[in-house]
Amino acid sequence: MTNIETATLAGGCFWCLESAFNSVAGVKSAFSGYAGGHLDNPSYEQICQGDTGHAEVVQVNFDTDQLSYRDVLEIFFALHNPTQLNRQGNDIGTQYRTGIFYHDQKQKQIAAEIIQEISDEEIWPDPVVTELVEINNYYQAEDYHQDYFSNNPQNQYCNMVVAPKLAKFKQKFASKLKQ
Repeated sequence: MTNIETATLAGGCFWCLESAFNSVAGVKSAFSGYAGGHLDNPSYEQICQGDTGHAEVVQVNFDTDQLSYRDVLEIFFALHNPTQLNRQGNDIGTQYRTGIFYHDQKQKQIAAEIIQEISDEEIWPDPVVTELVEINNYYQAEDYHQDYFSNNPQNQYCNMVVAPKLAKFKQKFASKLKQ
């Protein structure tokens, strides 16, 4: 019997996070979506206006017999810059903020510990601004956002942003990838 846990993470464009997590052994699914806002069932267009309060997130369902929540967060922090407030690279707006939407107190504690470790180790020259908030909603993004990188290899953004980030990720985490 497997033990499935859910992590909901915001780290810029959800296409990058989703494509990386879907390649990790132990991840059963990773879906692009929206969390943390005040509008029910928002659309991508509404999110992009920047006034719904939602972040682009990836909801990761993983088998805790193969991958720990700490492992998931270590991958998450390797995939984005947690010191950029309301942006990742050229993607600017509150929807691109860095955040961990915890599902229980254990996740909150582990996330707080990792954020403190990253801060103490001074891995980044600037302070970590990753928000740590309890999940209050999650809406799966439109179908065309799911597996976007795999389904749209010709897309310029995918070629310039997602592909290099994914290649670097796969080198660093080769031992954790699906066979």
